[in-house]
Amino acid sequence: MTTTDKPATVVLVHGAWADASSWRAVIPLLQRDGVEVIAVQNPTTSLAEDVAATRRTLDSIEGPVVLVGHSWGGTVITEAGNDPKVKALVYVAAFAPDAGQSTGDQVGAHPAPPGLGGVVPFGDGYLKMSTESWIANVAQDLPEADARVLSVVQTPLSLVTFNDKIGTAVWSSRPCWYVVSANDRAVSVDLQRELATRLKATTVELAASHMSLLSQPQAVAYVILDAVHHVDHG
Repeated sequence: MTTTDKPATVVLVHGAWADASSWRAVIPLLQRDGVEVIAVQNPTTSLAEDVAATRRTLDSIEGPVVLVGHSWGGTVITEAGNDPKVKALVYVAAFAPDAGQSTGDQVGAHPAPPGLGGVVPFGDGYLKMSTESWIANVAQDLPEADARVLSVVQTPLSLVTFNDKIGTAVWSSRPCWYVVSANDRAVSVDLQRELATRLKATTVELAASHMSLLSQPQAVAYVILDAVHHVDHG
């Protein structure tokens, strides 16, 4: 147990073109093991605003935290995790920029995956993922009906998020876990593997789409529980 003798709380941070409900298949699996869970609802309007939303959640928690980020949520937890409560980080097919680096920098360092071809404008300064790309590239291992629902409920993403840079990369000072989606068509698989190595992360690779948290929730929950066990028992 930690020095506070309080079990770790898991804080889940969703990715771009998504909302907190993207964790709906993982949450009950964590709760079944008696883990307290909170899912952050980020506006995806800027890194600063998403970090602020995540930090409000962290401020509400007493005791240690395992902070989990999916996709763009990895960038958010890399900045928001600079809180002494945060004892471990879990990245799920996620970005993890270094200090002074942006998500766009990491995207541009590898050939563009097919999913980026499905990004379409949505009003002034915002983007959405097309329904067709949700089906073919983002959630291709889910039933088409589920992918269509994800397209309908997606939150627009501000263009500025690609250029917002990290101040301090918290992964350099915390134990990390990384879930690689080997069949990802939205975030470069080579980038994911590169990041897992850079973070010196305990790594699990799944034969999954970008949405492993919905297509293989048991496997994703297992990785998160491993991080929780590490924090609670050392």
